Amino acid sequence: MMDDVKPADGFAETPRERPTLKTIAYMTGLGITTVSRALKDAPDIGADTKERVRTVARQLGYQPNRAGVRLRTGKTNVIALVLGIDEELLGFTSQMVHGISEALTGSQYHLVVTPHAYQKDPMGPVRYILDTGSADGVIISRIQPEDPRVRLLTERGLPFVTHGRTHMGIVHPFHDFDNEAYACQAVQKLVAKGRRRLAILTPPTTLSYYTHSRVGFEKGLAESDATEVSMGRLTTEMPLAEIRAGMLSLMTSRDAPDGIVSISGSATIAMIAGLEAAGKRLGIDVDLVSKQSADFLNWIRPEIYTVNEDVRLAGREMGKAVMARIAGTDAAALQSISRPVWSPMAPKN
Repeated sequence: MMDDVKPADGFAETPRERPTLKTIAYMTGLGITTVSRALKDAPDIGADTKERVRTVARQLGYQPNRAGVRLRTGKTNVIALVLGIDEELLGFTSQMVHGISEALTGSQYHLVVTPHAYQKDPMGPVRYILDTGSADGVIISRIQPEDPRVRLLTERGLPFVTHGRTHMGIVHPFHDFDNEAYACQAVQKLVAKGRRRLAILTPPTTLSYYTHSRVGFEKGLAESDATEVSMGRLTTEMPLAEIRAGMLSLMTSRDAPDGIVSISGSATIAMIAGLEAAGKRLGIDVDLVSKQSADFLNWIRPEIYTVNEDVRLAGREMGKAVMARIAGTDAAALQSISRPVWSPMAPKN
């Protein structure tokens, strides 16, 4: 019967063995200890040796045995990025992941993205990481002024970095964008265009950068003779269809603004759709200033004044900061803020 047939000698199928440090040592002619230290970027190993070891490791598809590493060292060599699935749509997530991955390249760490529904339970992913010991460091976003995740991570002693600042008196690593400077400069741009009735679309009040953007907007107003037109309940977090409808209603009212500041590139697209549905002409009846995380707004509407928030840079900064924090660097030395950079594609005054 066919079931009794066995492979001929020398042709038995065997599973491919997983490459190990011993495999790399054999291929490079180096000792296992030297290979191990080269992969860990030890300072006493020469750059040429490190590159040779890493090249062979890549060619072999070598991956450290994470379970073994954890048993030997108590470390996972994992950095966890806790990222809300409701982050901005247009390029935000991929650019941040790309930037963090660039920072981790050549280190012993690899990135694990933990997506979650922020509105459902923002504490859930952080509690899981702490309870399971599944990461050596954590990166979190959508920061609140009084953020319970920051307090818990600080109390438990797990290294972390935040995308945004808290206002709770806890010194911790962060990278942030200067939304206060952006909003103030946006008002100045609009006022220079002769606009005097200004509105701002902000994030929800629960997020830290709401405060920063409001402070900047109000500072800009105080330095000019412009006044604010309320956006009502509209925020950057609302569904795009609701933002469009809200803008249509606002622009057909007696209180329509002639200048608008937006904190979100994707929300800006919805606002443009709403104001044009109201019969308003961008750059003629109303001017709009928007932040964006990728160059695209000026491709579709050259009339928009845009500021680019470099989310890839933010990822790199946070990746470097969390590794440095794991290594023991003081938290106060791991804080950075990106300044607004106005797009060269934006219209001139």
